[in-house]
Amino acid sequence: MPPDPLTAFLGTRDRLFGIGYRMLGSAAEAEDLVQETWVRWQRTDHRTVRDPVGFLVTTITRLAINEVTSARARRETYPGPWLPEPVATGADPALGAERAEALDLAVLMLLERLGARERAAYVLREAFDYPYRRIAEILEVTEANARQLVTRARAHLTAHRRTPADPATHRRLLEAFLAAARDGDVHGLESLLAADADFHSDGGGRVSAALRPVNRRLPDFLAGIAHKLATGGATTWSIVTANGAPAILVTAPAGPRVLITVEVTDARIHRILAVRNPEKLRAFA
Repeated sequence: MPPDPLTAFLGTRDRLFGIGYRMLGSAAEAEDLVQETWVRWQRTDHRTVRDPVGFLVTTITRLAINEVTSARARRETYPGPWLPEPVATGADPALGAERAEALDLAVLMLLERLGARERAAYVLREAFDYPYRRIAEILEVTEANARQLVTRARAHLTAHRRTPADPATHRRLLEAFLAAARDGDVHGLESLLAADADFHSDGGGRVSAALRPVNRRLPDFLAGIAHKLATGGATTWSIVTANGAPAILVTAPAGPRVLITVEVTDARIHRILAVRNPEKLRAFA
């Protein structure tokens, strides 16, 4: 006997959220899509649905494809640089339970440059290991077209992203970066950063943040930020798990102040992403 509609939905909910989040880079927007999927599922004659999971996945994927255009329009008017909203996978490991691909913040940033169908095909294939035949059915394209969409998405990511370091190296450099940044150790930061390293921050217009990427005199700039974060009260620097990888969370008595992730290749840090928008740090409060 097939599961009742509520059980089918709840059993698939984590996957639905995972698809929506990877497509849009926003937990809040992904939750909206999950709720809309639930509404549509309630309105469906369940007796006609042979594959409830397939129906739900197809529904949220198509909703996400439609939502990508609206999300892009909103981000064009976003105050300052937009970074994906980090999620606390240490507290909610189900989000990364399928596969970690397309969960890294740097990858989510690159997916923003893809067309909606390319993004959907990549997420379904690389994050959830869907066969091309099923991807084609969901996207209403041929299987050959589904393969082409995934291939183009992979090529884009390969062209714009360096090969990441192994997890042990990544964590070692992140911990060293935390110590140097917290202490304002300019020389220590210089030893960790690649010559072409850059820094991106997202304040959402609510707190101060760099309005464009910073790559000149970056160690001094980072030391200055650490000094400002310490102003006005004690701050705590700690390692948390965000988007399936270690990240630095700086908190003050009033709550989280910034979440920092780094891209590591060739035993050097090449990119630093700092999310400061308070609305995007609620999961870490």
